[in-house]
Amino acid sequence: MSILPKPVTKYSYREYECFPDDGFRHEIIDGEHYMSPAPATNHQKVSRRIQFQLYSQIESTGRGEVYNAPTDVELDTYDIVQPDILVVMNDRKHIITRKKIKGVPNLIVEILSESNPKHDRILKMEMYQRNGVQEYWIVDPDEHWVDQFVLENGRYGAAIRELVSISASTIPDVIVDLNAVWA
Repeated sequence: MSILPKPVTKYSYREYECFPDDGFRHEIIDGEHYMSPAPATNHQKVSRRIQFQLYSQIESTGRGEVYNAPTDVELDTYDIVQPDILVVMNDRKHIITRKKIKGVPNLIVEILSESNPKHDRILKMEMYQRNGVQEYWIVDPDEHWVDQFVLENGRYGAAIRELVSISASTIPDVIVDLNAVWA
């Protein structure tokens, strides 16, 4: 008697919409469901301060739009995430729909959480690279640094660690003062 292999199910946005609104962050990476608790207060403070600076330089000047979590981003059929912060410049505004971002934003920022720092550093980074996210920042709110990754020939180059300020490589004239973020 032979045993049939267990069927592999990959989740898509259709299944994602059925997840409960339970206060947890639900994401799908390569068709697998991941869930994490709400972020800590320091995480949220750092996120708000980075978002404010990006908003002031991008959205308030009419160059694009800045979103914070929870905003659904459907990068492809089996990759649906809620980045902490994302930027969509006017040249990519067509990816903004009424319900979600459907496509690749210009910049994604993830702030490390105590519950799963490897999630952002490994799993999400590989997914963002695979989907062609041009610039990805990983923020450590406790150690006060930002690692900046820029896509080069389909792969992220070595991290550039910033401690004082960070200039967006793919968005001209955008600088985040990290001293104001950590204050």
